[in-house]
Amino acid sequence: MSEFLRLSDAVSRFVRPGHRVALEGFTHLIPFAAGHEIIRQGIGGLTLIRMTPDLLYDQMIGSGCAHALVFSWGGNPGVGSLPRLRDAVEHQWPHPLEIEEHSHAGMAQAYAAGASAMPCAILRGYRGSDLPGVNPRIRFITCPFTGEELACVPAIRPDVAIIHAQRADRDGNVLVEGIIGVQKEAALAAANTIVTVEEIVDRLVPTGLNAVILPSWTIAAVVAVPGGAHPSYAHGYYGRDNAFYAAWDAIGRDRRAFEEWMRINVRDGRPEDCRGRAYASAGTGHAHGPVERQ
Repeated sequence: MSEFLRLSDAVSRFVRPGHRVALEGFTHLIPFAAGHEIIRQGIGGLTLIRMTPDLLYDQMIGSGCAHALVFSWGGNPGVGSLPRLRDAVEHQWPHPLEIEEHSHAGMAQAYAAGASAMPCAILRGYRGSDLPGVNPRIRFITCPFTGEELACVPAIRPDVAIIHAQRADRDGNVLVEGIIGVQKEAALAAANTIVTVEEIVDRLVPTGLNAVILPSWTIAAVVAVPGGAHPSYAHGYYGRDNAFYAAWDAIGRDRRAFEEWMRINVRDGRPEDCRGRAYASAGTGHAHGPVERQ
């Protein structure tokens, strides 16, 4: 059953050097506060798993947390590439980074296989793609019933999954609403799952049509972290900080600017800072903070 912990305690208890860690969220509910706590604690050698790594993984890779990256797309949405990811791959700074690239369908099926305690996922895909030539973990098998050649990828079974959600009740059940990516599958596939939430409530009441409730037995720790997804957004609580995503391109491209930004905004910060966090965007003269819930 899930425990209610402080963010620093949840990360120190469940995330270890060398772990396979998935911080999931699709454009929305990205667990920035939890990723920043991993950086603050200096946890390294991680295999980071995420379908769509964007700014958070750029920050974690540039901070030396990552040994490897398993992903299906990487970039700053609407802006460009991830400069810290590129620097790690192209120049091995701050450390060499192994990469394992998949398609979205392959990653989603691999999470589903992990959630189902299966060793692998089988799908129609990857034919005509260059990915099997650069990723030896993509294999092809013959269906014993039809003789059809199908793609096969290993199941994703993280040591730790971390997601952000809107609400948890006092029994530790968690409500996720809005755009739902593979948060449910990641939580079910992982050995341990940490969920940061905007608030703790007495009773979970979905407000929209697209909602998932994760029962407490699927979760190791629940942490109340209001604003914990900023600068991504939390449906019903605050919007996406588009200005910060645009500003990150300049911050991330320069190693010194990146390190200084991380020192001021992450390393010298505290988990509770995200309640009223104001990110000073280098060279813009503006601060970008979460939009208050109406």
